[in-house]
Amino acid sequence: MTWKNIIPWLCVLAVAVSCQARREPPTPAEPGTTRSQPTAQESFESPEKTGQMPSSEETRSVAPRPSETAETLPSSQTAPPAGSAKPSPGGSQAYWPRFHGPRGDNLSDDKGLLAEWPQEGPPLAWKTEGIGQGYAGVTIADGRIFTAGNIDKDAVVTALDMEGRILWQKSNGPAWTKNYPGARGTPTIDGDRVYHLGASGDLTCYRVDDGTVVWHTNIMERYEAPLPEWGLAESVLVRGKYLYCTPGGPKTCIVCLDKMTGETVWQSDSANGDTTGYASIQWADFEGIPILLTMTAKALVGVHAETGRLLFRHPHETAYDVNAFMPLYADGEVFVSTGYGSGSELVRLKREGENVTAEQVWVNKDLDNHHGGVILVNGFLYGSSYNGRWCCIDWKTGETRYMDRGIGKGSLTYADGMLYMYSERRTVGLVKATPEKYELVSQFRLPSEERAESWAHPVVCGGRLYLRHGNNLFAYDVRNQP
Repeated sequence: MTWKNIIPWLCVLAVAVSCQARREPPTPAEPGTTRSQPTAQESFESPEKTGQMPSSEETRSVAPRPSETAETLPSSQTAPPAGSAKPSPGGSQAYWPRFHGPRGDNLSDDKGLLAEWPQEGPPLAWKTEGIGQGYAGVTIADGRIFTAGNIDKDAVVTALDMEGRILWQKSNGPAWTKNYPGARGTPTIDGDRVYHLGASGDLTCYRVDDGTVVWHTNIMERYEAPLPEWGLAESVLVRGKYLYCTPGGPKTCIVCLDKMTGETVWQSDSANGDTTGYASIQWADFEGIPILLTMTAKALVGVHAETGRLLFRHPHETAYDVNAFMPLYADGEVFVSTGYGSGSELVRLKREGENVTAEQVWVNKDLDNHHGGVILVNGFLYGSSYNGRWCCIDWKTGETRYMDRGIGKGSLTYADGMLYMYSERRTVGLVKATPEKYELVSQFRLPSEERAESWAHPVVCGGRLYLRHGNNLFAYDVRNQP
């Protein structure tokens, strides 16, 4: 047989092999493997292409548009296309549906976890690349993981299964490219919908299963509010029939939307004209009054959750108007902490009829938390100060119990008697949750080559420790297996 006859047969064979390869399902990745970003052309469809438009006239006029460059993202030779992977049934019990967990206290209910780690850290279950640049954390429900990041010119919400495979990616307005580029807010999961507030004010409701846009609005344009200097960092609160968020500004402070349609239910009065801070809303039931607690650029505020009435504004100012703290509430008292030397403050609420006032109980300048969060465990507060020292203070008295450099300034979470600390320089520490002293049990360095600060808060859920750094998401197995 001559070469002239062989070549056509080789071409036919190559086409047949290619077609067969496309028919084969993706092979599940082994533990510890890395996945790159899948082809996302289908994922970046506009609402017009999906056939789902916002459900109210008010939101329809501002439906999101993907950037032109987002139509052809780099593709992977090994990862399945976006939307081809299915949720893993094994992770359906893991539940962390909003920033800082279902109660907003950042305390995990996981038990039976490792009391110490190997020198190189706990086993890496998987690592996924391609979630975009940003500082958003992760939320988890019904076998899916959600986060957000900048991809090209878009802010993008990413859905993954419990083994780190990307299910879909959808845009939510423009990428934040100004001061400290990257996504801030973490998606909030509620049933078959997921909600995300972008740094420029784009608030979008998606269907959990495929990312179809249900409704969209820009809260800063809608309520005529100015953007803060570093972009919005709020993760929205969804409770019952409603969604709550904080555009702030001269026209309002907190607003309540119908979570199904995006229509306005009520908007509170402005809190003395304060612009929004960088905080997320905390829910509090105080003597029969449901209160939404958050921080504006200059104060702690409380708004009646049913009527939208502004109950109180308690001044708490800091340099650069950076109040990036989600308030902690317990037994009629509210704790806040902000950086640049402003320090921590405990405020006691007092009810007088239908009115609520707030009065200062104590101030502690040792713990001036920047944006890594503070947690309350057994009557003691733990967090990192602006200058990098880890602090423990007594909730009742405000007394400092210890201060230690530890692993360096960062964020934290809690599970099974231990503090999981994550420094902004990628060091991860396991510390005993005890007020006696800072006792570092184990530590390791996250194997990431990203240059940005590691500001995303860690999450422990379903026996795994989730650590986000830039374009990468790591999942470590922290279960104490026999």
